[in-house]
Formats: sequence, structure tokens, C-alpha cells
Amino acid sequence: MKTTIVKAFGTKAADKPLIQMDIERRDTTAKDVEIEILYCGVCHSDLHTARNDWGGTKYPAVPGHEIVGKVTKVGSEVTKLKVGDLAGVGCIVDSCRECNSCEHDLEQYCQNGMTGTYNGKDKHLGGHTFGGYSEKVVVDEHYVLKVPSNLNLAAVAPLLCAGITTWSPLRHWKVGKGSKVAVVGLGGLGHMAIKLAKGLGAEVTLFSRTPDKKQDGLDLGANEVIISTDAEQMKSVRGKFDLIIDTVPYIHDINPYVSTLSINGTIVLVGYLGGLEPFLNTVPLILGRKSVAGSVIGGIAETQEMLDFCGEHNIVSEIEIINMQDINEAYERMLKSDVRYRFVIDMASLKK
Repeated sequence: MKTTIVKAFGTKAADKPLIQMDIERRDTTAKDVEIEILYCGVCHSDLHTARNDWGGTKYPAVPGHEIVGKVTKVGSEVTKLKVGDLAGVGCIVDSCRECNSCEHDLEQYCQNGMTGTYNGKDKHLGGHTFGGYSEKVVVDEHYVLKVPSNLNLAAVAPLLCAGITTWSPLRHWKVGKGSKVAVVGLGGLGHMAIKLAKGLGAEVTLFSRTPDKKQDGLDLGANEVIISTDAEQMKSVRGKFDLIIDTVPYIHDINPYVSTLSINGTIVLVGYLGGLEPFLNTVPLILGRKSVAGSVIGGIAETQEMLDFCGEHNIVSEIEIINMQDINEAYERMLKSDVRYRFVIDMASLKK
């Protein structure tokens, strides 16, 4: 298979910074779309992968799965997009397409293993996939999204991960007008959960540990902000919420939030991977038919649905644009939660 060398930013080891490097991209096959990457969002998963926090990182690693750009080439059998179209690529670039999950548009749960945009098994070139911190990407048209032309393109990028990660549980649990939704954590995921839940017509509450994010929460559309460390405030919302989206990316106690669920309510974890401490108290679960669940990104059809919804309701992420050369500093700032609320790389800076 013919390939092209393109510029990228990646790392060669867990303890090394990201630097400019060359990578190979395949030339377009009959079903492929080539995209010039204009913007790429920066996700916590990028940092975790670059630093091998979860184990299993393949090096050199080129992160980036919040990709938006312009179609520059299409294969002979492509019908979904044409040259010049705005396009996006999220966390998935392939899946088996045959299992029960794939047949039901749940490629993120592919029973034979979906192919991640980076650090996945490259079925075409061998080795592993490289992400969006690069000049261009080549992806099968099935996994490419159409981007609404009326939205700020840079601010669309985080929708491809932070947006769909929160949209999927909102849709699965059928959030709509009259639903009472709470969001735990105000970051890249949390701010999108507020915007999307509000857009769907829900009454939205933000849980925050400290009052310093109260105004931000209200400005983003929350109807109320509850300080989770204030016992009286927590008592005031006991039994209230149909759905709680917990976006906190580190180990924390979810028991106080479970008590605020209504009968049949669910708290869904979208930010943290790992064991829960302290132990989960099952008493309120059993006595209130409450649930603790998990969710990860979304399928291609659901992601397109979200993008179309955002286009109709003018919903995008709150972003800070950076140059590619500033990515290592951005990672350190992310660890300190020093961004409101998502970094997005202007990929034109890679050409400087």
C-alpha cells in the first residue's frame, strides 16, 4: 500500500515530551476520506496515553481524537462526503462492523474491539494508529462525521469526545423537557454536559466542591449550583435527580450523590476508570431502585446526531486555542485544571 509522510507531534516514551516527528499515512483507498486537519482538541486521554498512565501505550504515540478539518481527497466509492466539505473524526476509526454492537450503531462497544483513532491496531499498514496531532488523517468514510457549517470550527473539535461522551448517556436515559439532571465536575466534559442537557430541555444542576465555579456554572446554563461539601445544600436536593452525569476523572466518593437520585434514578460515570473508594453503599440503591452505571463516548450515528443537534441549537465548547508547539505546557496546565474548558490546537502552527 502506498503511503505519504506527514508532519506530526508525538512522544517516543512515557517520560519524554511531545516533539515534532514524521509519520506515515496511507493513500486513500476506494472507501477512504483524506482530511486536512485544521483543529484538534486536547483530551485528558491524550495525556494519559502519552504518559502510559493506563498501560499499553504503543510508541511513538501521536495523540488526538477531536479532529476537524476539510476533505482534500475521497476514494472512488465514497458517497458520504466530497472534496471541500467540513469533516470530523472522533475516537473511532474502525470496528468489526459485524458484531451485535456494531449492527446496532454501538461501535464504541464493538465486541471484537473498536480501532481507536490513536494507539489502536492499524489494519491497513500494520503497527498502530496515529491521532490528530498531525497535518492530515485518512479514515474510512463510515467513521467520518459531517460538521455543521454554521458553527465555530475550532470550538466544534471537543464535541467529538467531550461532547459525545456526555450526549450518549443523556440520550440513553431519555433526557428531555422536564428531566432533572445533575452534573458532577465542571471541566471539559462537565461544561458540555450542562450545555447539552439544557439544550434538551432539562432542569440542570451543577455539583461543585467549592463556590468558585458557581457563576461559571450558571453562565453555562445551569439552573442551580449545589456545593457538595455543604451538608444542608446536599440535603435540600435529596431524592431529586433522574440522572447524574459524573465527569470527575479521579477516584472520589460517589455515595453523597447517590442519595440525591430520585426513585429509578441513575448516576452514570463517564470520567473515571478504576475502582471506587470508599465502598459503595448499596442501601439507597436497593431501597430506591437506583443505579450506578458507566458510559463511554458514542457510536458514529449517535455522534452525527449530536453534531446536527449542536448545529441546530448553536452549541459548541468553550475553548482556548494553542499552537502545536505549546502542547507540553498545555498538558501541565490540564493537570492543574488551568483551562476553561478545553484546549484546541490550531494545526496551522504545525507548518511554521
